[in-house]
Amino acid sequence: MKIGGLIIIIVVGVILIALIGMVARFWFGRRRASRDWAAANYPKLKDVGTVKKLTILPLIDWNTKDTNLTGEPGVSYLIRADDATILFDVGYNAQNEHPSPLLRNMETLGVSVSEIDMVVISHNHLDHVGGMGHQQGKSFGLSGQPTEIGNIPAYVPVPLSHPTARTIVTEKPQTLAPGVATIGTIPRQLFFLGRTPEQSLAINVAGKGIVLIVGCGHSTLQRIIDRAEMLFDAPIYGMVGGLHYPATASREKKLGLPLQSIFGTGKWPWTPITREDVRKAIKYLKERNPQLVSLSAHDSCDWSIEAFRSAFGEAYQDLIVGEEISIG
Repeated sequence: MKIGGLIIIIVVGVILIALIGMVARFWFGRRRASRDWAAANYPKLKDVGTVKKLTILPLIDWNTKDTNLTGEPGVSYLIRADDATILFDVGYNAQNEHPSPLLRNMETLGVSVSEIDMVVISHNHLDHVGGMGHQQGKSFGLSGQPTEIGNIPAYVPVPLSHPTARTIVTEKPQTLAPGVATIGTIPRQLFFLGRTPEQSLAINVAGKGIVLIVGCGHSTLQRIIDRAEMLFDAPIYGMVGGLHYPATASREKKLGLPLQSIFGTGKWPWTPITREDVRKAIKYLKERNPQLVSLSAHDSCDWSIEAFRSAFGEAYQDLIVGEEISIG
């Protein structure tokens, strides 16, 4: 046998072994995630309290209100819940810029890093922790160079580091500030990205109910709602953020491949998210009669956004960088 033929056989063999390994990891990982979900029976969160006023200002997302702001397929929201100011996720910064799109948008919108009381990271994916370097290094960052944010708490779903913040792993549901809680991590096994624990915020608005703020929703809308209803007696008032519904298109493409339709769905790569998946999620949420729904475009296609808008009517608000969502 010629050397060239032998090399081809070896390369094909390595690829097959790697593929078999990924299939096995995904299969066993899904079973583990299902067991973890079934075992996660938490009591009601006591004495969470309420907030009178909640605002959510998108700092990073796909759509922007004007050309002075930068959009990208990442997430960062500034949440003001009465006296608590929370930075939820820190965006993508794909080019590792300094100042990053996040910092530039903050300056344009008159937001100072110094006013942030805490950081919450939904999950350790590059579009939420500040780029690939941070994802691989199990850290998070607001920009391409270290940015001083002080000795504030950073609530993270898995061990992550930061040069100045005090990182606290919040695997279990807990109160973070009066009226503000994390619902704890919900794991999901992703084919290419592996086990992905993700947390969402639940904010109890007085006289209204629970507003859920979600990063990507890898854990599925249904399980996020189920966890919130496990933890609170108050009704689900609203849901804001990403839910990963690239049913007809992907915001990101490489070599012609629709990346978001392949990565991050929690399904086999050859069985992508469908319109029917979106319809089922809408039905599940609609049964709670929410008064606020706002779907991020960073990981959902225009068809899915229109489906949500049509289903929820006046309760639906577009999620746009620079346009504040206000409740209370």
